[in-house]
Amino acid sequence: MPPEDELTQAERIMRVMLQKRFLQHFPTEAARDTFLDFPRFLDIAKSRSAEYQNAKPFPHVVIDDFLPPESFERIHAALPDVHDERIHWGNLTTKLDDGRMAQANKHHLDNLLFMQPDLRLFLGEINCGPFTLMLQELTGIEALVADNLLQGGGVHMVERGGLLRVHADYRLHPNLYLNREVNLLLYMNKDWQEDYGGHLELWNDDMSECVQRILPIANRCVIFNTTDDSYHGHPHPLTCPTGTMRQSIATYYFTAKRPPTTERVFGTDWQNLPSERD
Repeated sequence: MPPEDELTQAERIMRVMLQKRFLQHFPTEAARDTFLDFPRFLDIAKSRSAEYQNAKPFPHVVIDDFLPPESFERIHAALPDVHDERIHWGNLTTKLDDGRMAQANKHHLDNLLFMQPDLRLFLGEINCGPFTLMLQELTGIEALVADNLLQGGGVHMVERGGLLRVHADYRLHPNLYLNREVNLLLYMNKDWQEDYGGHLELWNDDMSECVQRILPIANRCVIFNTTDDSYHGHPHPLTCPTGTMRQSIATYYFTAKRPPTTERVFGTDWQNLPSERD
């Protein structure tokens, strides 16, 4: 994408017209049948943009009550069952070279064909053009592109004892060759208790301090930039009751910029906590 000062007048006009077409006209409240309240999210994107872009340890925002209550209930009811033998789940267990767990007890579903209609429709909404334009308002990142392959995204469910070591995500999409820019996580955990753990931890760039700990309660959405050092995870084994899952919906957003100038483009950059260092 060319810098703003390199755009032609025609390109600027086309950009403004596109944004107006999607961001200034919405169905009336009575006619709205989307899961997401798009006008409300646009208001949040505009009003909290500065907060997002100045947040520490890296740009992010926490949005509670992300969905209207009735939308949340419908999508929650549509979540797949990890014990449903008709569904092809990915079971993610990853070890470091020294045998320690990088992630454990994590189930992953990224194939829309195994999802119920309400869940498919909702994922379509948060991957659609109007939503990505609103994300641009929030993040300040231009020309965001959603991933219809849900590479690494979709539905995540983590069982008791599960964890996800602090890490920085892959930077280059292995199929689309787009640069990863933004993560969106929507938590679906009713009655989640503080002592269950599973907090999303955001760490500073030298891994000396956890700056934010975010409890994954129901209908809480976390959106954050993805960079070489946007270290995050839930690195402590879950202590929720057996049979209770840490449930989330994840989508990622990209740009067509040149690949980042790093050797690590496809892999995950796992980190040690300070307590694990010699």
